[in-house]
Amino acid sequence: MLPRIALAAALLPAALAAQQSMPGYAPQTAARQRTAEAAAVQAPSPDVARRHARALTAEPHVAGTPAQRRTADYVAQQMRAMGLETEVRTYRVWMPHATAVQVWRVSPDPVELDLAEPVVPGDPASQQPQYPTVNGYSAAGDASGEVVYVNYGLVEDYARLDSLGVSVRGKVAVARYGRSFRGIKAREAERHGAVALIIYSDPRDDGYMAGEVYPEGPMRPEGAVQRGSVMNGNGDPATPGWASTANARHLPPEQMAIPRIPVVAMAYGDAAELLRGVRGTAIPADWQGGLPFRYHVGPGPVVARVRVETDAATNGWKEIHNTFGIIRGTEFPDEMVMVGAHRDAWGPGAADNVSGTVSVLESARAVLASGIRPRRTLVFATWDAEEWGLIGSTEYVEQDSARLTRGGVAYLNQDASALGPIFGGGGSPSLRAALRDVARIVPDPSGQGSVYEAWRRTAGVRDGEEPSMGDPGGGSDFAGFYNHLGIPHADWGFGGAYGVYHSQYDSQAWMERFGDPNYTSHAAAARVGAALLLRLANADVVPYDYEEFARTMRGYLPMMEAAARRAGWEVPLQPLGDAIGRMQQAAADFRTARDARLGAGAPPRAVLTATNDALRGVERALTRPEGLRTRPWFRALIYAADENNGYSNVVFPSVSEAIRDGDRALTERELADLVARFDAATAALVAARQAIAGR
Repeated sequence: MLPRIALAAALLPAALAAQQSMPGYAPQTAARQRTAEAAAVQAPSPDVARRHARALTAEPHVAGTPAQRRTADYVAQQMRAMGLETEVRTYRVWMPHATAVQVWRVSPDPVELDLAEPVVPGDPASQQPQYPTVNGYSAAGDASGEVVYVNYGLVEDYARLDSLGVSVRGKVAVARYGRSFRGIKAREAERHGAVALIIYSDPRDDGYMAGEVYPEGPMRPEGAVQRGSVMNGNGDPATPGWASTANARHLPPEQMAIPRIPVVAMAYGDAAELLRGVRGTAIPADWQGGLPFRYHVGPGPVVARVRVETDAATNGWKEIHNTFGIIRGTEFPDEMVMVGAHRDAWGPGAADNVSGTVSVLESARAVLASGIRPRRTLVFATWDAEEWGLIGSTEYVEQDSARLTRGGVAYLNQDASALGPIFGGGGSPSLRAALRDVARIVPDPSGQGSVYEAWRRTAGVRDGEEPSMGDPGGGSDFAGFYNHLGIPHADWGFGGAYGVYHSQYDSQAWMERFGDPNYTSHAAAARVGAALLLRLANADVVPYDYEEFARTMRGYLPMMEAAARRAGWEVPLQPLGDAIGRMQQAAADFRTARDARLGAGAPPRAVLTATNDALRGVERALTRPEGLRTRPWFRALIYAADENNGYSNVVFPSVSEAIRDGDRALTERELADLVARFDAATAALVAARQAIAGR
């Protein structure tokens, strides 16, 4: 028999090897965790997913309607039936609905356009009532003017129009969807004096030039309309920056940051009736779309009239309903891991976002099937009114910001999570390794290995490389958690050809014909979710990877240098690079200390609590209370949505926006602030290392 010290030394390599295979776990907790994850991964069922999906796509369910309230009741009932503690939280928000819309070609050859999406044989949803083809938060009004084609309606497109001597003042602007959030298109049209904006889906982007159109294929037919909000803020516009609770102060409509001109969504078949006759200035070469005629800028000679009516005067305030299913943690109940998906849609919403809601429901059932109760609290959320401006999740985050800031471990988002066979993921760099790890244990719907293996094949990455992952700039319900509070987030899903976005044809029939006919991607998304939830909830030390985080940050520096050179000056990035290097070294030191301590067995609860408390402070340190100079609600300083695009991401936005504005002094101040924030994050990692080492 070996002496006790020699025996411990002999066992240590094996213990460390086991720990290395599941970061953040002592060997004994890792063994239990593998068993629990294996049971959870087996639980999600394509048949159950199909049943949920058919129930939730039975009718269009726009936020603020009785149909949408029925989806809240359904989800809450399903969660209660599983045995979860449930809550439905209601907010009263400003959300006027369109009640009527008309568009005419006044001249030449007057005609009123038929804006409704036509019935498609074999798709019962196309026969159901439709929300008018008006963008959310469009102003009511009746406006006429010559038509001007503004390409995608981007900031740079209006600069091009200025160079061509073309103005939209007093005109009806027509823009195609794509390359920016539609709210930016509305903002720019209004800024430049347009009396109305029409936004259409061009066949070059998601119609017949991209593939076969519905019902023969998955892409957008000539009668399909992309609805969507044109409000650029997050949350209830009546309570910008604070929760829309019963006794909250509410801005009057005239003070809200919402459009003041009518904004109408249109199918490309109808848009052709306006654009075909436009003449005037020749278009730049890259402005030609996919309609079968030569595009022109105008103005005119086509004149259009746009008329929108809303219920703002009679029913502008509406109730929205978030649902929650809760499993209280056994050891760390104040630490929360959340998964969420929005329930509302512009039509039946099979892909966007019934698929995400189904993933949340099935991941809850899978966690319960794992056989163990989580050590941290798990929350399964479904959000209302995401489509109108992330309203439900934003109001929740603003109402519970103190509790979330203290105990929010991670937020996992499911948005359009199953509309094809191709896996992808994204989120905070600190959670990417954990997402890859759980993808290794989930079978791919194709039957050819794991999700991770299929992901690598599809991405075509070389040995030693990992598939690229998306950054959390904005545009979905993670924004409140990550961009506002600095809570790490991850998202994932299965994508594919999808041309019916925000239309009446995002239906059960489309899903079962093209998106996920057997609901295997729905089940796989839930399997990934259940495994990741359990991995984060049960870890001795939450497995954030701040070495990968720091490496990712360092990779952005050349891009910033290039942006500054384009502005005509050098930016002193060495201090930022040094700060990132200090963070990376602190992260490596922490990993070494964590693995050594856990390799010897799980530490006392007090040690784990202190360590995890410190770790949660790392990304909180990379926020600032006053937020970005351009958008105070965005407090995180690593990623944000581009203020002039809305969808694309900006890295180090406080610095990047100062560079773009050509303000050298501001750039240097923002760089100094960012360096200090990275050093604060490094201090949190040092505190975590000291806590796990028992110092």
